[in-house]
Amino acid sequence: MKFIVKSLEETKKIAVNFAKEIKAGDVVILNGDLGAGKTTFTQFVLHYLGVKDVVNSPTFSIIKSYNGKFKFYHIDAYRINLDEAIESGFDEILNEANAVFFIEWAENISALIPVTHKTINIKFVNDTTREISIN
Repeated sequence: MKFIVKSLEETKKIAVNFAKEIKAGDVVILNGDLGAGKTTFTQFVLHYLGVKDVVNSPTFSIIKSYNGKFKFYHIDAYRINLDEAIESGFDEILNEANAVFFIEWAENISALIPVTHKTINIKFVNDTTREISIN
């Protein structure tokens, strides 16, 4: 499905509808340029699913975990490669059956990503408009 959004409220509505379909074990890949809204989308989903903590970008910490309806991992693989991810135990983390994973820049650790996953693509249309595709 493809959506054109012109506000955070429209993005939130799409994220909440997406959140209703999340189940334990899901892996969600978020694609988009820096600043496109990957973390914002993740914030809306996690808050809907009961996370009370502030959800912010894991760019510098690389991985953050949260508790809500599920255990959530938010991973930003922008600054790491596959070998570093394996050394850090990402392969073990991604095997947690009851957790849900949101991964930005997943192409950097693609060998660890399960074949079955959900993909969110967020593209800039202009300063106030985004195109969100959900596969």
